Amino acid sequence: MRPAHRLLAGVLAAGALTLSGCAESVDPIERLGRKAAQQVEERRVSTATARRWGLDRPLAPPPKPPPRRTYEGAGPGLPPVVDRVRTQDKVVFLTFDDGAERDPRFVRMVRELKLPVSMFLTDRVLGPGYAHFGELRSVGATVQNHTLDHPYLPGLSYAGQRWEICGQQDKLKERFGLAPRLFRPPYGEYNDDTLRAAADCGISAVVLWRASMQIDDLRYADDGKLRPGDIILAHFRGPAELGGASLTEMTARMLREIQAQGYTVARLEDYL
Repeated sequence: MRPAHRLLAGVLAAGALTLSGCAESVDPIERLGRKAAQQVEERRVSTATARRWGLDRPLAPPPKPPPRRTYEGAGPGLPPVVDRVRTQDKVVFLTFDDGAERDPRFVRMVRELKLPVSMFLTDRVLGPGYAHFGELRSVGATVQNHTLDHPYLPGLSYAGQRWEICGQQDKLKERFGLAPRLFRPPYGEYNDDTLRAAADCGISAVVLWRASMQIDDLRYADDGKLRPGDIILAHFRGPAELGGASLTEMTARMLREIQAQGYTVARLEDYL
C-alpha cells in the first residue's frame, strides 16, 4: 500500500473509532428517554385534526398500561366475565359490535385520531365486508369474536354454542391470521354452556360492558357517569339507525362525553 493510501486508511479508521466511541458514550437512560419521547410524538394528535372530527381538543394520550392482571374465572377452567377493567387510570375502552356499517370515513377517523378500538365481529352481519374491517385492523383496531350468526346463546345447546363461537374463531383466524382472545356474547346473554364453549374455543375472557352509546348520549350502569376501566359498547351502525347521524358523528359525540368527564381512551387488549 502506498504511504498516502496508508495515511488515508489510518485517518478513516481513527474516525470510525471516534464515532463508535461517541455512540457507546450515549447514556442508556438518555436513549430510553429519546425512545419514550418518540413514542409520545407518534401518539400525538394535532388540535386541527381533532377539530376536523368534531372534538374541541385531542384525546389525552393514555398512560402506559400496567402488567395484565389475572381475573378469576367464572368457574374451574372457565374464562372470566369482565365488564370493567380493574384500574385506577382515568381510562375507558371503546368496543364496536357486529359489523353492519362499513363507513370508509370511520377508517380515517380511527387512523387520524389514533383511536384504540376493539371490534367484536359477527360473520353473518359482515357478509362480504371483511376487507373493510381488514382496513380498520391495518390502522390499529383489533378483531375479537361475536359469533357466526348472532343468536341468543342460552337458547342453544352446548354443541350449538360451541359451533357459533369456534366457527367464528376459525373464520377470523383464516381472514386475519390470528384467533381472537376475547368474546362477547350477543345481547350480553350467556349461561354455563356459553362459558364452557368459549373456553373450549380458546377464549381467555368474556367481555360485557358498563356503558353503551345511544344515538345522542351514553347510557350508564352506574349513577349516570363513567368510572375508571369502564368498557363501552357501541355498534357499527349507519344513519338509518342513528337518527340521520353517521358512525363518525356518533363516535365524536361519545368521545366528547368521555373527555367532558375527564377520561381518555385506552386499548382494551393492553389491560385484559
